[in-house]
Amino acid sequence: MNSMSSMNNDSLVLRIGDRPVGRYITRPELSPRLSPRPYLHPVTTLAGTAVTELSPADHAHHLGVGVAVPDVEGHNFWGGRTYVRDQGPTELDNHGAQRHLSFQLRDPDGFVEELRWVAAGGELLRERRTVSATELTDTAWALDFTFSLTNTTPDALSLGSPATNGRPGAAYGGFFWRARKEAEAPVVFTAGTEGEDAVHGSRADWVGLAGAGWTLVFAGATETTRRDPWFVRTTEYPGVGSSLAHDERLPVAAGETVVRRIVTVVADGRLERGEAAALVRKAVSP
Repeated sequence: MNSMSSMNNDSLVLRIGDRPVGRYITRPELSPRLSPRPYLHPVTTLAGTAVTELSPADHAHHLGVGVAVPDVEGHNFWGGRTYVRDQGPTELDNHGAQRHLSFQLRDPDGFVEELRWVAAGGELLRERRTVSATELTDTAWALDFTFSLTNTTPDALSLGSPATNGRPGAAYGGFFWRARKEAEAPVVFTAGTEGEDAVHGSRADWVGLAGAGWTLVFAGATETTRRDPWFVRTTEYPGVGSSLAHDERLPVAAGETVVRRIVTVVADGRLERGEAAALVRKAVSP
């Protein structure tokens, strides 16, 4: 990271050299039902192809690239309806919001930000978010995204998902990337498998998502993140995330911090498995 980025009070632009590759919105004006939160959109390949979507018709609460958790001690930081055990998706007045506090660092190729996760009654979590953009080749770059969530309440709390609340297969919550929806569903693959059914819920080192002229490759880049199962959708909509609460709720003691890092390769063209693996190695290396 080096000199200052072009920005205003509510957004900044990530750049690879002189090429913009992402806009980060810090204070979006959104309905409380969407669980307002900072997000990256649009994110583009080096050739300028957009690979994110914002509030698409199928899921208005999908906001580009960011962090969202559907259940923080009963508060919805994902947006939309809440899955209630033995009842199903339910409209509840339980939405939280992520509020930008400050930037510790702002550069053309990245930033360090502090956020508050607030709901009725006050702050539940304090987040430190570190995001950077790095060129890998003339057709690929990497988005390095780390978030640290600290329980700032005097009591233990836990993070959950619809899966931990009784909806099998719906363990979304954590880092999430809503990709662009095209006429045909994207192909999803790992080093050894292919297809939504095979990849969803797996603990693969990396997951590739390839559409018309673009490929995203997601890699868990810390020991803890590598153990998180992947949440994958291609048929209903294109999206990939990591599951903080897959089989059971994730407890966070008072004062404790949960850290996750996801590195995403953003490439023009359709990558083969070997190319994807090589770019991931280059992106996550120290």
